[in-house]
Amino acid sequence: MHIHVNGRNLEITDAIKAYVKEKIGKVAAHYDQIQAIDVVLTVIKNPSVADSHIAEVNCKMLGDTIRVEEKAESMYASIDLVSDKLDRQVRKFKEKSSKAKVGAESIRTGATPEEDAK
Repeated sequence: MHIHVNGRNLEITDAIKAYVKEKIGKVAAHYDQIQAIDVVLTVIKNPSVADSHIAEVNCKMLGDTIRVEEKAESMYASIDLVSDKLDRQVRKFKEKSSKAKVGAESIRTGATPEEDAK
């Protein structure tokens, strides 16, 4: 699995890159079907914008893509928020796909869902 970090109006330092890989890497450990994660960090340089640090994540999995975006006062806060949101989305996707597999298996075998639970 590959995590690619890119910046807009921001120079990506080694500290930011390591922080992103640490936080997003924890999310990737939950689900083994993740192929690549693209992270785009943006800073809006307009002083009238309150939440000027934006973190966007595109998570490419087998058969689907999850896109998450968060804004905050600092870049580290936006990375924390986006990693939490991505974690929830990946867990939801994983549960949904595992339920679909169980349902498809019961259709193939002719068993009822109660029999599959036993």
